[in-house]
Amino acid sequence: MATTVLGVGTGIFIIVVVWVIALVFGVMLLMRASGPAKLGVVPVLLLALIITLVLVFFPRSPETTPPFKEVEIVDTLFIGRYVLLAGFGGCFSVWTVFLFILPLRQDGGMEGCRM
Repeated sequence: MATTVLGVGTGIFIIVVVWVIALVFGVMLLMRASGPAKLGVVPVLLLALIITLVLVFFPRSPETTPPFKEVEIVDTLFIGRYVLLAGFGGCFSVWTVFLFILPLRQDGGMEGCRM
């Protein structure tokens, strides 16, 4: 299987690089050359076009991927995880209620507590 980046293969990146180099080289030729030397841009663009056509019409891998079996992810610890979560949540809520109720007791409250 071909490697992909952002959902596109390496061929697209090669085409982009070829065209960027061709355009930069073509602009440099057009800016620095004078007279008939400016026609040197035509072979550069034709070369980029030929490379693009070769990469488009002769791909290395088939367009359709072979069918494969979907991997089904099964969480076998689903129930146990939620039992633990409910237990810890219950203990935390009881501890929180106890923590806020303790200072409200009328008989001194905090004397036997070491916090």
